Amino acid sequence: MAAAGRLFRHGGYAGTGIKAILTESAAPYGSLYHFFPGGKQQLGVATLAAGGEMYRDLVVEHFDNERPVVECVQHFFAGAAALLEATDFEDACPVATIALEVANTNAAMREASAVAFGSWINVLEQRVARDGLPTDDAHRIAVQLFCAIEGAFLLARTLRSTAPVLLAGEGVAESLTAAFSCPVRATGCQSGA
Repeated sequence: MAAAGRLFRHGGYAGTGIKAILTESAAPYGSLYHFFPGGKQQLGVATLAAGGEMYRDLVVEHFDNERPVVECVQHFFAGAAALLEATDFEDACPVATIALEVANTNAAMREASAVAFGSWINVLEQRVARDGLPTDDAHRIAVQLFCAIEGAFLLARTLRSTAPVLLAGEGVAESLTAAFSCPVRATGCQSGA
């Protein structure tokens, strides 16, 4: 699964053959079908689930603490920028590359991607709500935070620059600060009110 995850992230799901996965993992051919009788698709679903759990744990690590959530966001985005730089912009999200590729062609893998993404958003939503935002606002902010990091990863990798990640982090931190200073913002609170 680790070998499949690396190859899927770099070459895409369709662009990665079973032979390449077996070579990368140094596994005998029969072992793939022993552990994954459904073949490459079953391996892909399991790889997405494992990557989703790994990154959910990372999100928990960054957000399930006593620091203010705005500070958590700043550290999270700074860490994401450092990861991109350290991996020469090759490693980002273990799910996004595959999710984009299979969203319209493979229902099982699309659903595995949705479960992974949903688990991350749930962690973020719970944390923002724990700090005092109403549930609807917490969900909205969590989705915005998720979209900001995923979009920032895409642009950063394309531009080969950490600037989009750092800018997105600043934007999310500003949105959170505004939301906490005016928790009824969604129902009409204006700046300075």
